[in-house]
Amino acid sequence: MAEKSENNIIEMDFGCPNSEPQWKFFLSRVRYTCYGGARGGGKSWSIVRKAPLMALYYGGIQILIVRREYDQLENPIIQPMLKLLHPDVYTYNKTEHLLTFINGSKIKFSNMPDYSAAVEGKFQGNNWDVLFIDEATQFLESEFRGLDAIVRGDNGFPKRVYLTCNPGGVGHFWVKRLFVDRDFHADENPDDYVFIQATVKDNKNIGKEYINVLNNLPEDIRRAHRDGDWNVLSGSYFGEFTEGIHTCKPFPLKKTWKRYRAMDYGLDCHFCIWVAVDESGRCYVYKQYQEVNQYVSDAARMQLVLTTADEDINYTIAPPDLWARNRENGKSQANTFMECGLSLYRADNNRQQGWYALKELLKIREDGKPGLIVFNTCSSLIESMKCIQHDKTNPNDVAKQPHEITHGPDALRYFAQTYVLPAEQEVQQDEEDEEETTDYHSYMCGTGVSQSYMLG
Repeated sequence: MAEKSENNIIEMDFGCPNSEPQWKFFLSRVRYTCYGGARGGGKSWSIVRKAPLMALYYGGIQILIVRREYDQLENPIIQPMLKLLHPDVYTYNKTEHLLTFINGSKIKFSNMPDYSAAVEGKFQGNNWDVLFIDEATQFLESEFRGLDAIVRGDNGFPKRVYLTCNPGGVGHFWVKRLFVDRDFHADENPDDYVFIQATVKDNKNIGKEYINVLNNLPEDIRRAHRDGDWNVLSGSYFGEFTEGIHTCKPFPLKKTWKRYRAMDYGLDCHFCIWVAVDESGRCYVYKQYQEVNQYVSDAARMQLVLTTADEDINYTIAPPDLWARNRENGKSQANTFMECGLSLYRADNNRQQGWYALKELLKIREDGKPGLIVFNTCSSLIESMKCIQHDKTNPNDVAKQPHEITHGPDALRYFAQTYVLPAEQEVQQDEEDEEETTDYHSYMCGTGVSQSYMLG
């Protein structure tokens, strides 16, 4: 009855949805409902009505509406919602961004500009019944899960999370995985997730002028923003990075291949990768390690522990800031690493050249394979490479936020711009014997000492 009454309120007071996708959004009762897929699909219209309708029906319910930046909420969500409501049914505290209804329900508008500790610092300890995440593809999956954890409480109110979004952004891949591809992990219940695709064609309130704007976009952007195609646009800096091409299942590495470590280190994160280079110069990232809040000595110890006896590491490539000396004792973090038994090679920190060098490694060679392949067991590195974005002010650089996904690519950048040796070509024993015989014969016959003989 409650669900039916909620729909009746829509018809009486707020007008009817003008498209089938909007109806599906209002009628969805699963834990996670994702609505959108294209620009102009009526996402904001739906949030502006869905949230206050639930607040008016369920007296005392607590609703949170979140977007990355607060000013992105003001015009499309907050002001239209306030205009829609009768002044007698609510009060609005502009300072706290809090909408309070006469029945005790509340709608809180909030932003989450910080990627790392935003969930713990801003929302931890609060219980919310319903959460709206506007433009969900601007959030990391870890942030989505952190926000989901505050939708809780032992009461009779529904516990739901509504997401709206378009293709692209740092969250493109996790939204696509869960809602479009429906590729679930073992701890995820498929019945909890619903995706409602909506395009500009579904919105009867959109004029021809806006449709023409979308029609004139570049092809890949047009297919994403007009048609809601999730396969053409991610916004990733490394758009060429493709699973199945730049990734592979682990396989036994030859002992003759050169081995290297490369790392990015800071107290916020220590990220290390192990790389093998074959005879052709193709590089394989075959192992990764990631840990937060780790002292230098512990970081060095873990790199050594995780390197097995049969791994002959040529050298460990490290960021140049590790050589900065402490003002008090004149000691650098590089000194501490070396005291712990880990010798370091200082990498170049030219970001633009480093990213170009990495892109060069990702390029497909004549044999149809790229110069860099990552074992699919290195999941954090793969996810970071897929998600990391262009810097908004410098398209030749990658965005430094969200910072937590930059460590793996940075370690890979240090490796890419450092000169490494390919493995030596293996030579058959009979060929070596024949070469030695020929060289000795030439020497004994007085034809001169060969280069092979002189080099031993």
